[in-house]
Amino acid sequence: MPVHPWQFFVAGGVNQVRLRSTEDLRALRDLDPTLWVAISCPVGGHAMDPRTMALVDADHDGRVRVPDILAAVDFLLRTVQDAGDVLQDPKALPLAAIRDDTPAGKTLRAAARLVLGARGKPDAAELVLADVADIESVFANLPINGDGVVHAGATADDALKAAIADILATLGGQPDRGGEPGVNAATVDAFFAACAEFAAWTARAQGERATLFPAGDGTDAALVATGAVAAKIDDFFARCRLAAFDSRRLAGLDGTNFEPGAGQVDRDCGTFAEQPLARVVPGAAIALSAINPAWADRLAAFWTAAVEPLLGPTPSLGAAEWARLQAILAPAAAFQAARGGGAVAGLGAERVQALLAGDVHARLLALIAADEAHRSEAEAVGQVEQLVRYYLHLGCLLRNYVNFAGFYGRTEKAIFQAGTAYFDQRRCDLVLRVEDVGRHAAMAGLAGAYLAYMECVRKSDGRQLTVCVAVTDGDSDNLMVGRNGLFYDREGRDYDARITKIVDNPISLRQAFWSPYKKFIRMVEDLVAKRAAAADSESEAMVGSAAAATASADKTDPAAAKPIDVGTVAAIGVAVGGITAAIGALLSAFFGLGMWMPIGVLGLVLLISGPSVVIAALKLRRRNLGPILDADGWAVNAQARINIPFGRSLTALAALPPGSTCDPYDPFAQRRARWPYVVAFCLVALAAAFTTLVLTQHVDFLL
Repeated sequence: MPVHPWQFFVAGGVNQVRLRSTEDLRALRDLDPTLWVAISCPVGGHAMDPRTMALVDADHDGRVRVPDILAAVDFLLRTVQDAGDVLQDPKALPLAAIRDDTPAGKTLRAAARLVLGARGKPDAAELVLADVADIESVFANLPINGDGVVHAGATADDALKAAIADILATLGGQPDRGGEPGVNAATVDAFFAACAEFAAWTARAQGERATLFPAGDGTDAALVATGAVAAKIDDFFARCRLAAFDSRRLAGLDGTNFEPGAGQVDRDCGTFAEQPLARVVPGAAIALSAINPAWADRLAAFWTAAVEPLLGPTPSLGAAEWARLQAILAPAAAFQAARGGGAVAGLGAERVQALLAGDVHARLLALIAADEAHRSEAEAVGQVEQLVRYYLHLGCLLRNYVNFAGFYGRTEKAIFQAGTAYFDQRRCDLVLRVEDVGRHAAMAGLAGAYLAYMECVRKSDGRQLTVCVAVTDGDSDNLMVGRNGLFYDREGRDYDARITKIVDNPISLRQAFWSPYKKFIRMVEDLVAKRAAAADSESEAMVGSAAAATASADKTDPAAAKPIDVGTVAAIGVAVGGITAAIGALLSAFFGLGMWMPIGVLGLVLLISGPSVVIAALKLRRRNLGPILDADGWAVNAQARINIPFGRSLTALAALPPGSTCDPYDPFAQRRARWPYVVAFCLVALAAAFTTLVLTQHVDFLL
């Protein structure tokens, strides 16, 4: 098998693979993952489209790993003509770019046409991101969407529309993919089966009307009224039979020992509802004139609906009449219980007959079959979204995962760059979003970069976020916790920003060069300030002592005053003379250099600034993007260095625009003190003289 001829480029001290063509993407599976710049990254927290990242994350674990990237690339290779097009950052997916030489490709093309038709542009030649932004809404605009469920909007036939409405009203339905209530084949078959049963039941009712409808059109009412009191009537006649069998139990059967209590009896006598229907005596009959008042209304309705229509006018109902009435209603009750197609009875016999007489059933099933014929295209609609998002966004992901070409090429912001921060007359581009500052700083501090954590607040809409800013040029003299700045996110929204934490590391060689002198000046200023404070305290003490001495001058013994110690004065003179002699010797040696004096000055500068610059250079060379991204949830597979030149490109210092002029005169400029320059000159001269003296001694020794 031939080896693919990869091309690499070096950036950040790392060999990074160059992705140029479909052949590179096809061979990506064979590229050793150790040569990938990243091998894992979080789904969110960066600038990549969240929906695209969710689709790439096939196992939905919140991480995108190498197998996920390879699966996305394979999907493109299977579905588009030239997968290398994604490396050019296309803005749309042409339909012609979808493969038509495979069944899967043809299905995707048909699905893409469905999507464009649902968006109201069936003749469009390309798909854009907006077409698949809300893919579920596509089905709401597709009457035929391949799910086997049709609604009234799926046909222009009024008869089918009316039939679908009848089915939904009687049996209910199922929502289709667009959320519209509709019917499927099983529901249609069940509906027409119910219609057939109801039609057969209706036909029997017509043939046996005298038996099945003894009260005519009032038979249903008679059955209802009889059912409401049947159990109570059966109870009454059973009590009467027991009373005839054993008269000693009459009081208990009659309920005469029942006491309703001292409370108020309600209007409907509901308290008595559990008592017998009437007075229990052997052979008694039920008469409306002597009825338990709790049952009076129901007995009256029963009398009107059943007794009088079926038995004729009668003042009472005995056990024999009750049995005869039940026998008359029994066939009707059995017929009603066995009613077929009761679910569609509300449509009426005429409507049911009309539905059965035509071919509505067959036409509805044909409509559903036509819908199901598009099932494969409809199911591929979800893949159309995946294809469009991969086609538009996967190239960017590859440039921020397989390599960091965009970041090191400075042609575009990397997806992990959250925006741009402005503070202290500089613009910083390496800004990352942070969730936990403490946890992030513990890892990111190993990067060797100067990091400023900033809280960003957008008061107009309440947005808040925390960012980590890498300061890679300039100095840190004016950087401190509490310093304010401005942050712009990638959408151009501005935030008020404030530094809340600093991870201190070298920023630039310029800062390292001047650092010893700045430290010395600060030390001198601190010493002067301390000495001034001490002198002020001594002065106040002396003034107090003088005042006390003046107040007690007449009480002081002049003879007790201590004379000046001549030895002390002599010692001070010797010390001053020695120091003066040393300074004179050093100055003499320095000025004795003649034309070599510049070399002495250079030696002094190297002696002072050299170590600081060397240490800073070593640290700046090791400055690494990896720990910063690792702290943000990435798994960076290489030491992505931020060397000194690249660091300058990430942080821009304030500079006048080309072609501009500046008047250097400042009417309010503060007059500069001269003593620091005098002190500095003396120190330089002394150090140069000392260096020369040492070198001279070494030369004499060698000679």
